[in-house]
Amino acid sequence: MVKEMCNKSTKEDNLPIVKDVLDSETSMMLLEQRKRDEVFLKDRIPSWLAASGYVGLAAISTATIPILFPPLKWYLVLCSYVIAPALAFCNSYGTGLTDWNLTSTYGNIGLFIIASLVGTDGGVVAGLAACGVMMSIVSTAADLMQDFKTGYLTLSSAKSMFVSQLVGTAMGCVIAPLTFWLFWTAFDVGAPDGPYKAPYAVIYREMAILGVEGFSELPKHCLAMCCSFFVAALVLNLLRDVTPKKISQFIPIPMAMAVPFFIGAYFAFDMFIGTIILFIWERINRKESGDFSGAVASGLICGDGIWAIPSAMLSILRIDHPFACTSDLL
Repeated sequence: MVKEMCNKSTKEDNLPIVKDVLDSETSMMLLEQRKRDEVFLKDRIPSWLAASGYVGLAAISTATIPILFPPLKWYLVLCSYVIAPALAFCNSYGTGLTDWNLTSTYGNIGLFIIASLVGTDGGVVAGLAACGVMMSIVSTAADLMQDFKTGYLTLSSAKSMFVSQLVGTAMGCVIAPLTFWLFWTAFDVGAPDGPYKAPYAVIYREMAILGVEGFSELPKHCLAMCCSFFVAALVLNLLRDVTPKKISQFIPIPMAMAVPFFIGAYFAFDMFIGTIILFIWERINRKESGDFSGAVASGLICGDGIWAIPSAMLSILRIDHPFACTSDLL
């Protein structure tokens, strides 16, 4: 028996060793990934700091928001802060998978719940305020996760990313009210025929009223039309998925069709011009258009947004700008 065990041990010692042979490109990728992991995990943010910061912000909001919006009681604000982390996690996870931030969806959940709880005595204001609280928490979590991913890819420290977020938030507390005042002073914000119709303000107010009053407050046949268009959108998406590409390319995208109904026809006009430019560019040089179309589109979008600032300044000074924007062409 002892002899057999010794022979077995000798045979096992003489077994060949198989090693994975990695090519240079794979080895380089593994080294880069290890380097990213090392840099990103080196400066971790302590859990106690995150928890204490959230509790502190919750305490400040619970004390101040009811002063600004009396119908929203302090215990409702506190409940929003208790529920928000779970929703923020779901939104961050979904954003990471799909690159689609569904903050408004989670904000609508808070809007309907709070509006129905408060009722007719200030339920609209309370629902809108609770929606703002919920959206700010959920959106910040998703944005922070995206920034952390960018920091991971660029070998940046997690702490430096977090500090940058704090600095940007502090700047936003000053810049955002000033920007709102600039637009509010220069333009007739919310006017149906003005350049800044604020369609989402009307939509969210109607949703808050719906949360208070129920479906009975909807116009006649409104609910039936909503259900019909919902089914139509599902059918169109299903057809795009099951039909061959040569046919599906002519089936309209319901999401793209819905966008102009929310924010106005000028957006569809801009997108139509961009589509024509991209179509011609692809016919001239497909590779170049694939490499640079995203950068060009980003520049055009940023330019259109930045133009709003000098346009507002000219409107305050009662000066008509000498050339038309895309929104002015309609």
